[in-house]
Amino acid sequence: MTSHVFQSTVTKPKAIAKDGKGVFMTIEKNGKEHKQVLDAITGAAVGSLGWGDPDVHKIMADAALQHTYSFPGNIVNEAAEELSRFYIDNSPKGAFRSCLWTCSGSESNENALKIVRQYQLERGKPEKLKIISREGAYHGFTLGAMSIGDGPRGIPFKDIMIDQEHVCLKMPMFYPYRRMKEGETVEQYAQRLVDSLERIVVENDPNTVSMVCVETMSGTSIGTPVPPKNYLKGIRDICNKYDMIFMVDEVMCGTGRVNDGKLCCWENFLAPEDAPDIQTVGKTLGSGYVTIAGVLVGPKIYDAFEKGSGLIVGAQTYHSHEFNCRVALKIQQKIFSQGLTSNVFKMGNIMGKRLQNELLPDPNNIVGDVRGLGGFWTLELVKNKTTKEPFDKSLHVGARFAESALHHGVNVMGLTGGNTKGEHWDIVVLGPAFIIREQEIQLLCSKLKETVEDVTKTLQDEGLR
Repeated sequence: MTSHVFQSTVTKPKAIAKDGKGVFMTIEKNGKEHKQVLDAITGAAVGSLGWGDPDVHKIMADAALQHTYSFPGNIVNEAAEELSRFYIDNSPKGAFRSCLWTCSGSESNENALKIVRQYQLERGKPEKLKIISREGAYHGFTLGAMSIGDGPRGIPFKDIMIDQEHVCLKMPMFYPYRRMKEGETVEQYAQRLVDSLERIVVENDPNTVSMVCVETMSGTSIGTPVPPKNYLKGIRDICNKYDMIFMVDEVMCGTGRVNDGKLCCWENFLAPEDAPDIQTVGKTLGSGYVTIAGVLVGPKIYDAFEKGSGLIVGAQTYHSHEFNCRVALKIQQKIFSQGLTSNVFKMGNIMGKRLQNELLPDPNNIVGDVRGLGGFWTLELVKNKTTKEPFDKSLHVGARFAESALHHGVNVMGLTGGNTKGEHWDIVVLGPAFIIREQEIQLLCSKLKETVEDVTKTLQDEGLR
């Protein structure tokens, strides 16, 4: 059978999500139907409420009955206003003043770049043009988002991306497992990275640097390393020192996935007065039921627009779409009323601790690291646990792990990541639904351990480790 969906493997049949209930789903792949698959990644860490939620069915039906489309360049809607107030009110006081609702994380990051550019123009500082982001980063698949990223997916499009030598600059990535020096603490390592950022700013003339952009916790790029508190604080201080915007991308790690009872992941690491100037969000915002993401605008940027033109020219057709915003608001209200961000924080940490205890001490398996926080964790797979040598990237060990996990009844995201310098690594990313219970966590950990054992044996039998 030939696929008519132009994505992934273009001509080959693709895995199909058939249905789901709670944290379980049915996946059809290569003619076989896998039932009661425990969904440990919810697509791409999207599904906060899991699948088949009866309340969401009613929420969507009611929203459809109330829906009237309006073009955002001319007319806004109450649902967009209400969702904005909800996010602002449930973030640290004074962190954000306004919100833009988009349809994807890539789109949010693309719009954030334009907002920051206009911010500099509103202030009469057109020379502040340069953007500093991290090596190995992933911020989306549109041209602007790829330009501030640094993965192999962007290499074929480099010639049509924003200038990678003079505009989109890269600072070292935060990757303790592979980049910390022997005898160095994680705080010392973080300070070394902060110092390197300042050198890059100074070398490129601070008067021409507009912003620094990082993911609070990286996701599918390098797999959920947890920063010490001096890392983001150090970046914030440098942005203040050199009059630069501090942007965080929380499309994957934010909106409750990594916060015990709240929304923003950065609250684990920063005080309210050190909040980012602009932040992108998405994924769990609509729990996979609607296509929604967003840009949260802080007072510094908002004030420049207010004192300047007060105008954003143009809009995208489905920005702040009434139906999407109304559904997302009700989903977030349900999550808060049931304390589900606290639940996934607790359950995720139970999962991570058990995986660390059971997988890391074994010198013979392929799990070199288990890292994460709350509802966002990663296994890093290595050929040699002592030297941290990765598998040859042509083996696609991450994808092979995901295939094996499916046969064990678990859906994970396994992939081979890398940067534009030729480095690569194999990771398995976990991001379960916020509703997951402890018995399901224990089942998940057992199935992942079985998968590790099977993949390890298979690679040994093939003489690949």
